[in-house]
Amino acid sequence: MSGPKFLSGDSSAINEFLDKFDVYYGPETMYLTASQKPFSYSKTRVCFFAECLCIHADTVTNTPHRPAAGKRTVFVTNNSTKSRKEYHAKLSSKGIPCQVEDIFGSSYSAAIYISRILKLQAPRNKVFVLGEAGIEAELESEGIPYIGGTDPAYRKLGMVPEDFSGIADGSSLDPDVGVVLAGLDFHVNYYKLAHAHGYLRGNHVQGDEVQKRDGKAVFLATNLDSTLPMYHSVFPGAGSASIVALSNMTGEQPLALGKPSQAMMDAVEGKFHLDRARTCMIGDRLNTDIQFGIEGHLGGTLAVLTGVNKKEDWEKADAVAVPAYYVNVLSDLRGPASN
Repeated sequence: MSGPKFLSGDSSAINEFLDKFDVYYGPETMYLTASQKPFSYSKTRVCFFAECLCIHADTVTNTPHRPAAGKRTVFVTNNSTKSRKEYHAKLSSKGIPCQVEDIFGSSYSAAIYISRILKLQAPRNKVFVLGEAGIEAELESEGIPYIGGTDPAYRKLGMVPEDFSGIADGSSLDPDVGVVLAGLDFHVNYYKLAHAHGYLRGNHVQGDEVQKRDGKAVFLATNLDSTLPMYHSVFPGAGSASIVALSNMTGEQPLALGKPSQAMMDAVEGKFHLDRARTCMIGDRLNTDIQFGIEGHLGGTLAVLTGVNKKEDWEKADAVAVPAYYVNVLSDLRGPASN
């Protein structure tokens, strides 16, 4: 079996790659490192920004995407701390043309799953949030009630005896909670984890042990990323902070709604009505971006060597995923004449 095709510096291979796909997925972090100086490559209707790729309807003017252009970029992110509107503002500030509808985050994916798949009936339709404002914004966009999250009442340090007893007997828990949604929480503490655990045990349900077990909250996660790349380093991600703690406490794994979960792929496909065979996943992380594209049976995957994983990672015998293509930096897709 041949390895990934290296595109950097190969004009013919780059043109073949660009002609092969109509839709490109990419993590927003890659695009947000972009230069603010765009340039165009008219043959393929591709508008590039020095470390980023934006397939666009018009390479001269920043007009919205049009189906007739034949190309589209979808920004797919596992970062649950920001909403689609916040990412839209950030991308736009970098001069990257996009619309809110072009952005699909793990918080939005979770909100869609809760409102359109779970379809919890009132009053047991409330969500306990272990995460930041991005999750709250997307739940609000779907009309989903929630508690926890950024509420200062849940950011207290320490526990008193009344806190323990109230969670144990359910008197301090909300009986209307039907879901615990965990994501990256920069203010995670024992108090929040204890409440989430209480809901996952069914402590808030009145009745015997069988009724409590049957009524325990559904365990969902925005993503399971072990690390968060920031400032040319890595920090604890959602999967290694709050989520792993809850999994260890309950002995259960949550349903994850971010990459590489195919629940997210199905949601993206349903929204954009894309042809998977004409869609390519672009990313810098093998166990999220590239695995997402492979397990989703997309037409291709492109690894970019400016992020989490390097070439030697997929050359290992036990590599989690192997891309179909790779480049040194995303701007290499401009072709050697433009660099």
